[in-house]
Amino acid sequence: MGIRIDELSFAPVVLAPMSGVTDLPFRRLVKRLGAGLVVSEMIASQSMIRQTKESLKLSSSTPEEFPMAVQLAGHEPDVMAEAARLNADRGAAIIDINFGCPVKKVVNKLAGSAMMREPVLAGRIMAAVVKAVDLPVTMKMRLGWDDECRNAPELARIARDCGVRLLTVHGRTRCQLYNGSADWRAVRATVEATDLPVLVNGDIDSLEAIDLALAQSGAAGVMVGRGAQGRPWFLRQAIAWLTERCLDPDPSLPEQRDILLEHYDALLSHHGRVMGNRIARKHLAWYVAGLTGANEFRRRINRAEDPGEVRALVQTLYDRASQVGASQVGASQDSATAPEVLAA
Repeated sequence: MGIRIDELSFAPVVLAPMSGVTDLPFRRLVKRLGAGLVVSEMIASQSMIRQTKESLKLSSSTPEEFPMAVQLAGHEPDVMAEAARLNADRGAAIIDINFGCPVKKVVNKLAGSAMMREPVLAGRIMAAVVKAVDLPVTMKMRLGWDDECRNAPELARIARDCGVRLLTVHGRTRCQLYNGSADWRAVRATVEATDLPVLVNGDIDSLEAIDLALAQSGAAGVMVGRGAQGRPWFLRQAIAWLTERCLDPDPSLPEQRDILLEHYDALLSHHGRVMGNRIARKHLAWYVAGLTGANEFRRRINRAEDPGEVRALVQTLYDRASQVGASQVGASQDSATAPEVLAA
């Protein structure tokens, strides 16, 4: 079980683009731990063309990440095309077009999921990007703008005609934002509207969720977002389950501690000591969720500025967790448990 696009092939479990989360240190770690494909944070095409320091940092990659997709957002076909060319030259393996971001500041610039209301312009953007690069082009979208405009199947057909090679559908409309539950059944209409491979996205946070999402949507694979936060090994577990029906257990507590510290040090190296430490706080909180003493740990790291102090706090927390016999990080317990029933 896998996905093939031209000369690229990868397991059907993909790391979703998440602003402020899927930077190079996180992508590289998730890829090392077994992900099929990783995607950059969303990059504004105008910023990419201006080659701002931030956009160049967001699009930076390493050989260990290959294949890595760069996700672009915007509403001007020629600008999107030029940004795609720049990223192709910088080593991207795939260009992903964002028609799914629901955030107000993005939508107000006629980007992200705002394009769900502009199918003609969306088609012009996809055609321009496909023509601009020799790389595979993919596209991520939502079910539609709202319940009155669930037009993902229409955009899927347009994408296919433009030469897009793979689609991802988040099982919510733009107006739902991240509220409620993802409607995996509704993704099936898009799967049936095109012969392109489709990934289902939204609330993919356990092996049971993966099986249900695939059964209900008919998709070829899954895209994992928040389910990987604090669990960069979850994508490896998902691949083992899908390809071999094998339960890959969570890393031991000492192994989780080492992964956390590896991630922390990479964030400091990539972002610098001050910014890296600040960015790391949310990741550290996700890693330790469910461990005895996690609340006090979060309170203390939110004030800690010295990396040595942070590392010492991490060590102490995991030492104490081991002593009280903790063997799982709260939310990750589900990831090592096989689903008992698969609902179609």
